[in-house]
Amino acid sequence: MLSSMRSPALYMQAAFRAQNPCVFHRCSQYLRKENAYVFDFDPARTLTIFEQFANDLSAETSDGRGDTDTRKQNIRTLLNFFPVIGEDEEGEMIELDAEKVLSIPRKIRSQEVVRRGFMSDFLFRNISNVFHAPQEVIDIISRFDPIEESKAKVEISERTAEELSIDENGEVTLSDDYVIGVSRDIFGDKVYDVAEAVQMAVENAPVTPETGEEAHKKQLLDIFKKAATEPLISTTKEHYGSEIRPADKKRLERRIEAGSERIVERAYGEFTIETRKAERDYEEKLQQADTEQERIDAAAELERRKKEVAESLTKRITEAVPTFIEETAQDIARTVETSKREKEKDTIENGIRNHLRGFSRTIPSFLMAYGDENTTLASFDTIVPEDVFLEVTSITMKQFRFLRDGGDYVDEQSGETKHFNGDLFDTVVFDDSVREFLRLRARLANYFDEENTEDIFDYIPPQKTNQIFTPKRVVKMMVDMLEKENPGCFDDPTKTFADLYMKSGLYITEIVKRLYNSEGMKKAIPDGGERIRHILRKQVYGMAPTQIIYKIATNYILGFDESLKNETRNFVCADAAEAAKNGRLAELVASSLEE
Repeated sequence: MLSSMRSPALYMQAAFRAQNPCVFHRCSQYLRKENAYVFDFDPARTLTIFEQFANDLSAETSDGRGDTDTRKQNIRTLLNFFPVIGEDEEGEMIELDAEKVLSIPRKIRSQEVVRRGFMSDFLFRNISNVFHAPQEVIDIISRFDPIEESKAKVEISERTAEELSIDENGEVTLSDDYVIGVSRDIFGDKVYDVAEAVQMAVENAPVTPETGEEAHKKQLLDIFKKAATEPLISTTKEHYGSEIRPADKKRLERRIEAGSERIVERAYGEFTIETRKAERDYEEKLQQADTEQERIDAAAELERRKKEVAESLTKRITEAVPTFIEETAQDIARTVETSKREKEKDTIENGIRNHLRGFSRTIPSFLMAYGDENTTLASFDTIVPEDVFLEVTSITMKQFRFLRDGGDYVDEQSGETKHFNGDLFDTVVFDDSVREFLRLRARLANYFDEENTEDIFDYIPPQKTNQIFTPKRVVKMMVDMLEKENPGCFDDPTKTFADLYMKSGLYITEIVKRLYNSEGMKKAIPDGGERIRHILRKQVYGMAPTQIIYKIATNYILGFDESLKNETRNFVCADAAEAAKNGRLAELVASSLEE
């Protein structure tokens, strides 16, 4: 279970194997195993595989088909035979029902997406579609700044899918003609050389009384493996070199050995049957013989038939060799050539995901500025202003919709109108993650709560634009220095404070907290409601350089109490840095205050 297997069939085979009956002896008693447990430390993987297995058992719900109710019922049925125990929110171990089997992996994924600032591959699906996508899709994806520089590339030419033998499902699928051609180019006359070597080696390994049948069979198997396996593997290594992965090499060696064993076992099985039959016939004739000559003739007949059986054994093995070598050569060619293409395909797909993460890291900023309980992947293009979206992501809203929804396009080569399915984003994960982020935003909105050791900006990654937020610890240091240089500044209700280049609003919120909690302010304005309103109306001011930063900052500063959002106009969207460069900062501040 620790091998990160993703196949439901293999996973369940391993799980059910633990339930094999076992009788054991203890204290003069024979006991039978009654229960078996499978422990897995990746609950999302476990439950996802469980759900897939339960529904793949039915043609109606396999491959994602079927409605939710039917899929839940299939899970309930499997739970009767294979119950799942998990930890609930109170830390108790309970049997999971069908609803939890479906919901827990979704919650884990959404938490992981939010924890990673939405830079998670969980958000994407059907990435292999890009190999059959129009060039426009690649151009759009290429405009996203990759999260990290790597060898992973995103360039896909019009011939890439054909060159990598990628089918309509995005899988590398080599044609039989191609595999046959490659295997002949690599192995050539090696097939016949190996066949001759095996034949000679087998003929020179006669069975003798000293040898014994079992030893003879092992001898033939060793000969076959040495004569067939070693030349094939050495030729493969010579041709492909480092292109063949160690795992593929071991897998091929096991297949060749298994094939060798099947041929020898089958041939030797026939050899044993025929030998036993000859010996029984000899015994019968010996019992029926009346003269010495009849007994001599029976013995001679036995030796003749044993010789024929031995020759048949050699013939069966040697006749099977050319087909075995040819099929094995094709298997090697298919395995290595497929592996090479899959490696290149994975490299391209990793590059695409790397660029897509450059887009997905903008999602928390949009949610912080514009998100509400109705925000989903389907509505995402309606909550964000198009000019802001272009500024932050480098693509238009129309281009985003093309990636999300697909659409018709004209093929540059054929001039035909074709359709791109889009669907590059996982709707369920996206929507779950949005809800998780908004839930977290609401929980952390009250920045007066000192028990909150984190803030929402821990979950908003830096952007390629000027959305780089100062850490809270640095903000506190700045405010501490301000107070040190201006003793008692937070006790005076007439003092004013301004952040002329707000990013997150953290600096203003720290000022607001210090003012609200100071003894001087409490003495001057004892009522908490009046005090916070006075602070917001008369003491704190701020400018944000862009609309999205303005929305992020004001939502954070005023988010702890929805009723206060209309209490101040002291925060404006204006670029103080640009004004300062042009010598217009004082003018900008004055005009902003007038507004």
